[in-house]
Amino acid sequence: LLLWALEDLSEMDFKKFRRTLACRDLWGQRHIPWGRLEKADCVGTEKLMLDFYGGEAALDMAITIFERIQLRDRAARLRNDREKDYRKDYKKAIRQAYSRIMDQNARMGEYVHLNTRYTKLVIVDKHLDEEQRQHEIMAVGRRHVEIMKEQASSSITVDDLFKPGTDDWIPRVVVLLGAAGVGKTMTARKIMLDWASDKVFVEFDYVFYIHCREGNLLTSEASMVDLITQCCCGSSPPLAEVLRHPEKVLFIIDGFDELRFSFDRPPCELCSQPWEQKSVEIILSSLFRGMLLPKSSLLITTRPAALQKLGKCLECERYAEILGFSEAERKEYFCKFFRSKEEAAAAFHFVRSNETLFTMCLVPIVCWIVCTVMKQQLSCRGGLTQSPKTTTGIYILYLSFLLQSLSSRLERGMPGVLRRLCCLAADGIWKQKVLFEESEVQRYALDQREALPLLLNEHLFQRDISCVSTYSFIHLSFQEFFAALFYLLEDEGEARDLPAGPTRDVKELLESYGNSRNYFMLTVRFLFGLLNEERRRELEKKMGCRIAPRITQELMAWLQNSQKTALALLMQEKAVIRELEVCHCLYELQDERFVATALDPFAGVRLRGLNLNRFDQTVLSFSVKNFPKLESLDVGHCSFLWDDPEDSVGPQPAEQPYRENQQEGKQSPIHLLCQALENSGCELKVLRLWQCRLTAASCGTLAAVLPANPSLVELHLGDNELGDGGVRWLSEGLRDPACRLRTLR
Repeated sequence: LLLWALEDLSEMDFKKFRRTLACRDLWGQRHIPWGRLEKADCVGTEKLMLDFYGGEAALDMAITIFERIQLRDRAARLRNDREKDYRKDYKKAIRQAYSRIMDQNARMGEYVHLNTRYTKLVIVDKHLDEEQRQHEIMAVGRRHVEIMKEQASSSITVDDLFKPGTDDWIPRVVVLLGAAGVGKTMTARKIMLDWASDKVFVEFDYVFYIHCREGNLLTSEASMVDLITQCCCGSSPPLAEVLRHPEKVLFIIDGFDELRFSFDRPPCELCSQPWEQKSVEIILSSLFRGMLLPKSSLLITTRPAALQKLGKCLECERYAEILGFSEAERKEYFCKFFRSKEEAAAAFHFVRSNETLFTMCLVPIVCWIVCTVMKQQLSCRGGLTQSPKTTTGIYILYLSFLLQSLSSRLERGMPGVLRRLCCLAADGIWKQKVLFEESEVQRYALDQREALPLLLNEHLFQRDISCVSTYSFIHLSFQEFFAALFYLLEDEGEARDLPAGPTRDVKELLESYGNSRNYFMLTVRFLFGLLNEERRRELEKKMGCRIAPRITQELMAWLQNSQKTALALLMQEKAVIRELEVCHCLYELQDERFVATALDPFAGVRLRGLNLNRFDQTVLSFSVKNFPKLESLDVGHCSFLWDDPEDSVGPQPAEQPYRENQQEGKQSPIHLLCQALENSGCELKVLRLWQCRLTAASCGTLAAVLPANPSLVELHLGDNELGDGGVRWLSEGLRDPACRLRTLR
């Protein structure tokens, strides 16, 4: 670049360039003496500059001299050529860095190619519930919220995230939601690879990936340009050129929910200049609030539970949600995972024949665990020896698989290792810590080098000028699983020799979860799952540790109190379940007697604005079926996603009358819910299904509910797409003598 720029100069301009280069006052520092430059040609001058200043500094010097001798167009051209040249190198480095991923099943040091393993995920526009919508109205403005309100839960692609909306307005800040293990980080890494391959987001010149768990480790002050430089795979970017057009820059902030910062700094403490040295908390707060690089774009991945915290520091303009794999994509994942077509077909057939297990496989990490275990068992015994029905069961299955692979010598010491691992996990959860430094791992005496790689990943992290060894659980959800186990394991005296950590008082955990609704959610869900007697016995046998169900009553009391709002208590209204997470917790337990007792104080369910995937529907239906005093069921503005969202919201075949073909009813998106209502035995009075994007395909199963629930007097079906055919099938149920409906909206 430097040589081309020099060769393009006239003889007079080239002489001016050399004279200025030899000037003492140009930088006030070292300069090349005129005696060495006087007779130098373009090649000689270039060599002198590179030897004297180094590559990047030589280009900086050339640009400065061009501007000094009034050749501003040449300075601009060299600046642009340099930036384009760097951009090519940066994309090449990104392709190399993001094309491979570590596979936990591979031998040490082996990787798999991301493109050969990655399977497309279902992503939909995300509704906001009423509470979130009120918050966004205050934060963003009514116009943007109305746009979001109109968005349907139809399937979109990654490339649609920054596309113009219905009014041609382009979002600058997009939040990509997803439950634990649903593929947020994998999607973020695939975006980086595809952008560097010119497949997505071609409107951005630069995309920088910032992983929040590594941001937690940056304790010293830094600037925005320092964070950008860390993203650049070891090269030095032309920062001035990169930041000259911030509207062409996208930051991917992966794992917002893992950040330990509070983000409640006053505006006077924030910064607006990319070179300002501040704490990482202030740098990110300034970026989120639009004070720093306000024209740049943000794509933030997070678990839904962190939305409230995110809303305090960010004006989000579009929400999307990763739901997991469709049926076709689950099959594709199995085909990619198994090298043998026969093994892939056998494994998929087994899982497909178990409806609950197959439904759970819509979550990629569950799919990965099932495939990992089946791969081992197909080579040994020819099939999966057990079929878990819950997320907790899946994680126990994987832990059992890991423990089976240990030698007898390591197996004897494993109970102690697992207890210490649970202490480390719980301590990390309380401190919102995902990466542990080597000294922390050693303090917990977790130094069995042969066993440790089974449970922890090792990372090398660049901090300042030193390289630090850090460890994490193989996935954050595994840390949450072990943290839950911490509250149930019997203390056999080892705790005395360990660093001071959280107490085993589960009330403290539940109280903190109740206040934050964030970091402890999956840990609490696992607590319920680990109380299941069958799974508890199985785990005791595999781990060699005693597990005590001493927290059952605490969980029962917490669950019942968590749904009682202050207003409802003041007005003496009947309490209702307001969070789907309650149903997830009860489903994990798989104890119908406990569920009925837990739900006894409640008279209804009220959920808003949720994209209910197939597993969510299974979970909700389980609670509805065991709800002894259910009087009202209100799921307004919720989308019942069937397989791929297009299947549930697009045109669907008209269903047969409800009595004629029960098998046809299974094609209805609300089949599971209606089936639960038919079998619940409760005295349901009000059923609200307004704005749920229901079509004629749902009306047959809905019609069957009417005579099965003679106590039902109100049915709300407004703002759906039933059509004349759907109303005809509904009328079949209305005509039934057992139907006592009084109000149909």
